Amino acid sequence: MRILLADDHGIVRRGLKSLLESQPGLSVIGEAADGLEALRLCSELSPDLLIIDISMPLMNGIEVASRAQKLEAAPGVIILSMHADESYIMRALAAGARGYLVKDATDEDLIPAVRAVAAGKPFFSPTVAAVLMEDYVRQLRARGLSDSYELLTVREREILQLLAEGRSNKEVAALLDVGLSTVETHRANLMQKLNLHNTAEIVLYAVRKGIIVHS
Repeated sequence: MRILLADDHGIVRRGLKSLLESQPGLSVIGEAADGLEALRLCSELSPDLLIIDISMPLMNGIEVASRAQKLEAAPGVIILSMHADESYIMRALAAGARGYLVKDATDEDLIPAVRAVAAGKPFFSPTVAAVLMEDYVRQLRARGLSDSYELLTVREREILQLLAEGRSNKEVAALLDVGLSTVETHRANLMQKLNLHNTAEIVLYAVRKGIIVHS
């Protein structure tokens, strides 16, 4: 896997590069110290994976991720951040990021995150998942609401997990051996029951509920 690193601190890049290249099959092919350079290198080098700090000079990591997804060879994206709150995570997901790591847990989470994103699956550091779950419970209590997961049928739960793992409607249909229209109907129903509006919210909900679990 060919990886591009983007962080404005050279010492951080060196640490990440050392950790990544200690693993078989991983190679850091470029480094960027600002967002514009990161986007330029994505275009020139076509990395398989972009690992980028959320707070970058000239162009922030979320904007770089969003623009990188429009390239002909769009890389997988892992966002590194000091922030574990929902607003940042939602923006990262909407920009196409598949992984979100809190910087203080990078060493233990980075390699599992790289492997997960390489397989097309999302990855969130356990710290992030715990914060999201706590925030979700707090929001439900504040609004006097209850979680609607129990309203989902068995099939809707299956489809929810597959969608949260990054599968397309077509892939879900093939895996479950059902028609595409059936998957689309179940998807619409589960999103209505859970008050979800897009794929990013599906992934976020799955993390909150522990449906997506990484160890």
